[in-house]
Amino acid sequence: MKYVLILFIVAAFSSCSDSESRPDLSNIHVRLQFHRFEDDFFTLDSNDTRTGLLELTKKYPVFLPLFVTHVLGLGPVSDSNELAYTGTRRFLHLNRPVYDQAHRLFKKINNLEQDLESGFRHLRYYYPQYKIPEIYTTVGPMDALAPMSNQEPSPNFMGENFIAIGLQFYLGKDFSIYNDPAFISNIAPQYRSKRFSKEYIATDVFRLVLDDMYPDSSNRLPLIERFIEKGKRQYLLKKLLPEKPDTLLIGYTAEQLKWCHNNERSIYNFFVQQRLLFEIDPALTQNFTTEGPFTQGMPETSPGNIGAFLGWQIVNSFMEKRKLSPDALMKTQAGDIFSGSGYKPR
Repeated sequence: MKYVLILFIVAAFSSCSDSESRPDLSNIHVRLQFHRFEDDFFTLDSNDTRTGLLELTKKYPVFLPLFVTHVLGLGPVSDSNELAYTGTRRFLHLNRPVYDQAHRLFKKINNLEQDLESGFRHLRYYYPQYKIPEIYTTVGPMDALAPMSNQEPSPNFMGENFIAIGLQFYLGKDFSIYNDPAFISNIAPQYRSKRFSKEYIATDVFRLVLDDMYPDSSNRLPLIERFIEKGKRQYLLKKLLPEKPDTLLIGYTAEQLKWCHNNERSIYNFFVQQRLLFEIDPALTQNFTTEGPFTQGMPETSPGNIGAFLGWQIVNSFMEKRKLSPDALMKTQAGDIFSGSGYKPR
């Protein structure tokens, strides 16, 4: 009976801790507006793109001109710009196989809708005034990775009151174009395209949302502070998508993340012993904050972008002590987080 009671108390405590860590979203309702732009765009008559584009502009008066002008790079949809029509015709012809694959994979997007609605409900919990954007799915050029504030490429892009999801970057890591040598060398190496699968869409979308809310200008800070800025965003991403595994949130394989946890102390000591924690020279630090097949100077079982992991652990240590709101955390100086974290990896 004594042991049963102990187990009950432990279970009750775990349940209580769990409920405290998960916000009550029962009164927060979000219904996203989805627009399947790619379906409308690829049903255009390629023999008469002028008429088709002008008609489609009525349905998408803001988004279509933006897509043609900036994403396709064809200039304005106007009578005087013939390139908008000839370029659209060429794009439709060349990218039909990409659209066909996207249509097969994303004919139904119920799971994606649920993932994004859940994420935006969490976002509204922490940021009640946040204006929920409309969502457009698209199939754009295969080189249309847009840089975020820290210059990391994103498959998606944001505009005023909308987020556009580039489905051409979520067709599965084995999609033929991703493994073409020209694509690998010029657009996305395989250590990046391994994440070009639909299970990464929600993570990528909210990474972009956080980048819009809190642009990352840490590139000239000491290395440890750059790690912590990455860690802040990882911490918030976990708050918005608590059901997602950490591998999806950070972009490591399961084996890479396990290696990081097993070697956390050695990873930290590496930077201490090499006297890199407060280094600011990009030539000496860039290797630790950018993607790669692994981190140079560490075993090949390590992931690239190792700083995101270390920064996440430091922020976790800090938040266990401080319990700040997400906004307060983001506004706390990285140096203060480091000194206040008491971080001592075991």
